[in-house]
Amino acid sequence: MSVWSKYTLIVPFSMSLFLLLASCDDSKASQCRRLITAVNDGTSLLETNKGTQVVTSLKLAQDLEVVAKNIEEKNFKDPKLQEFQTRFVKVFTTLSKNINKAGKALGAAKLTEASSSGKDKLQKTRDEIDAALKAATIAAKQSDVLAGEVNKYCSQTE
Repeated sequence: MSVWSKYTLIVPFSMSLFLLLASCDDSKASQCRRLITAVNDGTSLLETNKGTQVVTSLKLAQDLEVVAKNIEEKNFKDPKLQEFQTRFVKVFTTLSKNINKAGKALGAAKLTEASSSGKDKLQKTRDEIDAALKAATIAAKQSDVLAGEVNKYCSQTE
């Protein structure tokens, strides 16, 4: 067997072993990357769809619920990352529910007739939208604080 034929067997085998070990890496850094990637998916959805129409808001609410489930399904061994995971699931679930409420209320407001009863209904709908958006704003602020905590924790050496 020539030297080159040995290398043609050793190199692919070594690369396969390296890739296998790398994919099994469940270090703090690896877990942090997985959490941050999932959270960034949700954050980018919010940034992209900020201030859009009813249909888009309802779709955004559904997408945020998917993000919450995606984060929830991550398997973290690090107890601190598990805590962050739980808190992010709560934040994205809250965002989803409140954006959904606001979107539905906005849709109802657009269908309200211009009458005295319609005016009362419109005011009630406006109050629902304001309450939902206020709750969503609070959740978004919690997300920002939480992201800072995650970044601080994940930047610490193991």
